[in-house]
Amino acid sequence: MVSVDRPASALDLAVVARAHRAVEPLHAQIYFAPELDERLSGLGLKAGRMSYFAGRAAAMGPVGAGVVTATFYNFSPSLVAHMIPRAWTIASPEQVLAARLDAARASLTRLLGGPDAVAVPELAALLREACTVLTPEGRALYAGHADLPWPHEPLLQVWHGVTLLREYRGDGHVAALLRSGLSGLEALVTHTATGRGFTEAAAKASRGWRDEEWAACCAALAERGLLDDGGLSAEGEDLRARVEAETDALSAAPWEHLGAERTARATELGKGFARVLVGNGAFGTGIFARG
Repeated sequence: MVSVDRPASALDLAVVARAHRAVEPLHAQIYFAPELDERLSGLGLKAGRMSYFAGRAAAMGPVGAGVVTATFYNFSPSLVAHMIPRAWTIASPEQVLAARLDAARASLTRLLGGPDAVAVPELAALLREACTVLTPEGRALYAGHADLPWPHEPLLQVWHGVTLLREYRGDGHVAALLRSGLSGLEALVTHTATGRGFTEAAAKASRGWRDEEWAACCAALAERGLLDDGGLSAEGEDLRARVEAETDALSAAPWEHLGAERTARATELGKGFARVLVGNGAFGTGIFARG
């Protein structure tokens, strides 16, 4: 394997990871919000996974199942093909994007209970500044969203900024997974085995993998020495740690640009909003293993 070492980050990568975890819930809440299904069902899309695939992929245009499978990475290709490109025969990407933005406004307003009139514009400004250094090379899903205009409302600027940062990081995560030699299903299985992601039942159900496919993947990973009876082996733990470290390195640029003080402030604001989201039931129960 030929690789090129990245320059050392100006920030501790633990700071990068904390900043991501602090602000990401402001985006992720939409996938559990009834407002998204309501708006997209109003266009004729099926609630649930069709709305998810169409809503997240619409920024790339009316792409086919192969593009969605490639950029989303850990979903069953057969599940994606069942929903895409059929979704585009029901609603255009432009209609989906407008409905999704409206759903984001409604869900964040409901969950945050009248968001802080001072903190929201402050976080919006920090995120917008962080995004000024993001570049599209090799980041297909990010690039699609980056072509969209910034909203005028501070709350939606927060939503858009977090979305850009999330998809930028996600594209880098896919690159790290590819370099690690983990397929989409293997990435999902090993992440679930860390106990820090979805529960196994939620991972299978949401990503569309059958029990026999999951079992076959576990057997193959065990043969490679990455899984054992207790979950991830020492080698598996090391591989996942390297993937996460490389993901942090590949997503460090916006936080390096803000610098330590402003990154700390964005993290503080994000954590405050995330606590309110969680407290108001944004993510339900039985979905995540912990945290």
